[in-house]
Amino acid sequence: MDMFFSGLTPALFAIAFAVTLVAGTIKGMVGFAMPMVMISGLSSFISPELALAGLILPTVATNVLQAFRHGAGEVWVAVKRFKIFLMAGAVTLLGFAQLVNVIPSNVMLLTIGVIVSFFTGIQLLGWSPSFQHAPKRFEALFGGVAGAIGGLSGIWGPPTVMYLSVLDVAKKESLRIQGIIYGLGAALLLLSHIGSGVLNAKTLPFSVAMLVPALLGLQVGFRLHDRIDQKNFKRLTQIVLFVAGLNLIRKGLMG
Repeated sequence: MDMFFSGLTPALFAIAFAVTLVAGTIKGMVGFAMPMVMISGLSSFISPELALAGLILPTVATNVLQAFRHGAGEVWVAVKRFKIFLMAGAVTLLGFAQLVNVIPSNVMLLTIGVIVSFFTGIQLLGWSPSFQHAPKRFEALFGGVAGAIGGLSGIWGPPTVMYLSVLDVAKKESLRIQGIIYGLGAALLLLSHIGSGVLNAKTLPFSVAMLVPALLGLQVGFRLHDRIDQKNFKRLTQIVLFVAGLNLIRKGLMG
């Protein structure tokens, strides 16, 4: 039982279950944000390293389901379209993942919090640049930043969503591409953190256990996405993420 809880009390494990359920539901509604909600919520009462380990397997599983929800026909087309973003992200993710045990946890939390708050803040204020054709170095930059952040924290949504937004990618295609990008990133994250030691015999059972609320929440989110106006839910998600980012900043500053 201690292995199942990964050293957590039953009460803390139940809270982790609830946080992951909410994170999965939000992801099902808008296509992203599960790692950000999980790292913010879980690191409020457990170590950042255990929180990161906990989100790895749920992130892999939910993104595979998201990417292939409407079939596999367009997956390869999407991979070819965004190959530079994917390659740049893969390189930086693998490199920065090895720095998790080197960079102080409060620095990691503060950095993630600032990025999340800035991204969601400018979206809430209505700033949304848009153009159809981005230079390849621009794509490589966003991919590299997304991979670096993902390697350190399991979070690569903000630069990815911003990049897709400025390209005016259609809603349905955007959700599919996000699933592919995050799924590939999550697979690399899994491999990277087996090497870094974050995912080990003590933390793996926790990550496995978090699959249950993550997948349950994802299905609930899919149903809400199909039945309720997504724009309003995305707005609500941005507010939640902004608050989560502020909470990470608070924890980072408190050390």
